Amino acid sequence: MEEQKRIIEVNGIKMEIDLRTAKRVDEFKVGDAVKLLAKDYQSYKSYPGVIVGFDQFKLRPTIIVAYIKKDYASTKLEFAYINSETPDFEIAPIQEFETKVSWREIQEDFDKKIKDKAMEVEKLKAEKEWFNGSYEKWFGKHFGDFGASVSET
Repeated sequence: MEEQKRIIEVNGIKMEIDLRTAKRVDEFKVGDAVKLLAKDYQSYKSYPGVIVGFDQFKLRPTIIVAYIKKDYASTKLEFAYINSETPDFEIAPIQEFETKVSWREIQEDFDKKIKDKAMEVEKLKAEKEWFNGSYEKWFGKHFGDFGASVSET
């Protein structure tokens, strides 16, 4: 009977697991939803992700996970490359009861970031246009021929 039980420790808590009823996942495939446990400064955080590929390197086969790193200020799509030499990442299957990522919310976050960057580009173009139009009048007398080597875009 003792052969069918194992004691494991998670974050300092010891648990006895009955191996007759425990489920172990050894196989992942491209497209599987996973949780990615990633080292974040001094602690670890869990992120939702999906397996997007396997690199069959001879020495270090690698699992590629695309994951969403979302906090109060931003949403980022990042990639983790997990093999025997990457201690800062772990993966596990997402459980049925866990909250799923909102596709719409992520899309809205990306759309907002795109809009913000487009506004930043327009502002920079306006500043450059003002500078180019004002060069002779204001800046030319201070910079001399320096402006002649500046290319137009």
